[in-house]
Amino acid sequence: MKKAPTILLSDEERITLIRWSHGRSTPARTVLRANIVLRAAEGKLNKQIASELGINPNTVVRWRGRFAELRLAGIEKDAPRGGRLARCRRQWAGKIIAATTQTKPKAATHWTTRTLAAHLGCDRNMVGRVWKANGLQPHRSRTFKVSNDPHFAEKVVDVVGLYLDPPEHALVLSVDEKSQIQALDRTQPGLPLKPGRCGTLTHDYQRHGTTTLFAAIDTTEGKLIGSCMPRHRHQEWIKFLMQIDQQTPTHLDLHLVADNYATHKHPKVLAWLKRHPRFHMHFTPTSSSWLNLIERWFRDLTDKLIRRGTFLSVDDLIEAITAYIDAHNSTAEPFIWTAKAEQILEKVRRARAVLDKLPSD
Repeated sequence: MKKAPTILLSDEERITLIRWSHGRSTPARTVLRANIVLRAAEGKLNKQIASELGINPNTVVRWRGRFAELRLAGIEKDAPRGGRLARCRRQWAGKIIAATTQTKPKAATHWTTRTLAAHLGCDRNMVGRVWKANGLQPHRSRTFKVSNDPHFAEKVVDVVGLYLDPPEHALVLSVDEKSQIQALDRTQPGLPLKPGRCGTLTHDYQRHGTTTLFAAIDTTEGKLIGSCMPRHRHQEWIKFLMQIDQQTPTHLDLHLVADNYATHKHPKVLAWLKRHPRFHMHFTPTSSSWLNLIERWFRDLTDKLIRRGTFLSVDDLIEAITAYIDAHNSTAEPFIWTAKAEQILEKVRRARAVLDKLPSD
């Protein structure tokens, strides 16, 4: 008669097994296996363990032996199972994949397991298994935009060159507006953060007006010049340029990286720039806001202040933004740009090559 292996546990193994045996989110099969091993470690016989847990003795033999051989890893996950792919799935896989990737349902943008199963006349669980095995997720999509700017390459080289190798005796400033920032107040007080529960906010809100933040960030030090104004016309843009002129050392040239918003190229703006020769404008390619470093700072402002903030008025919102800018400047660090122009251009070339191969609708 074969003797059952003796189970001796280390302190770490015992703690882990006890946690598994009591874990509410632990899979039931892992809870059972942990209880088998814990009882085996107490010196109990396989028949005793099977009787206490109400299971077949062969189950105790299997997992006691698996633990003795592989320890915790042996009972945490099932061993890979052999066998050939089910014949039914083999018959349907090609049809399901072809329909998913090459067709669309009527009056919808993508297939679901139910609609595709009804269309093909198979079981929806079969569709789900084929999708999972082949990494198909029709319900998901990702957005992209490849710039069609005819001067894309030279603008990328110009802007990235400023980031990686700024000119001497000059400041490189990334500038833009964050328009239509709403002063939102919640309709009911939210619940605070506490252990085991995240903070809450009502899904609805009250609007109290908007403001536009004009901002310029120094790429070498990370400090920011900002101002909130009620609108974002060329008049406000000129006013902000004057603020930049006043708050930067007068002996330094200023290289401003901006997008192609019409306000930045207004005739009166161009006339103002002509009267202030230390200002040099560098425009990012169209549809390439990711090339403007200030957008990274705007993202942080939204995540850390605006999205979950509560503001009773526009003045309240402006006060909060000003405080955020002051806090940022007190511990400012530069935003380090690492991508080289050649890397960006090569990635865009690959994207365009893929798009050129796609059939037009």
